[in-house]
Amino acid sequence: MIQSLHHQEEKVAKEILEIQLPAYKIEAELIGFNGIPQLKDTIHNIMISKEIFVGYYDESQLTGFISFMITDGLIDICRLVVHPNFFRKGIASALLKYVLEIKKENQHIEVSTGAKNTPAIQLYERFGFKKINDIEIEPSFFITQLIYK
Repeated sequence: MIQSLHHQEEKVAKEILEIQLPAYKIEAELIGFNGIPQLKDTIHNIMISKEIFVGYYDESQLTGFISFMITDGLIDICRLVVHPNFFRKGIASALLKYVLEIKKENQHIEVSTGAKNTPAIQLYERFGFKKINDIEIEPSFFITQLIYK
């Protein structure tokens, strides 16, 4: 079940972080980069975030979430995270589909991920996202930006 998360509440922020940290540790290994900013997040960072958080529950357990910011013409996906124990169960797809369904006609959706994060890039491309750019963040480390119109 997908539902909004009240990330300003400490208990919810803690649940988010308990999913985010192990998932981003795996991504860091996959892409060979330990500088992912979300690895440094704290409960407080989550609680004060201006992002909109939406979670996927397996019964009463939060197993994944997506966060994004909305402006007039843009939905910017900030995080799409699934706990490693729940990889490959369609959770990321369900969360991404949720965002695609709330998109208004005059909006587009953008997302960035490590250029070496092939599973994430393939997921976004499967939903119709197109690569628009590779940006070098640090020497020899690139992120790929994708867009959905």
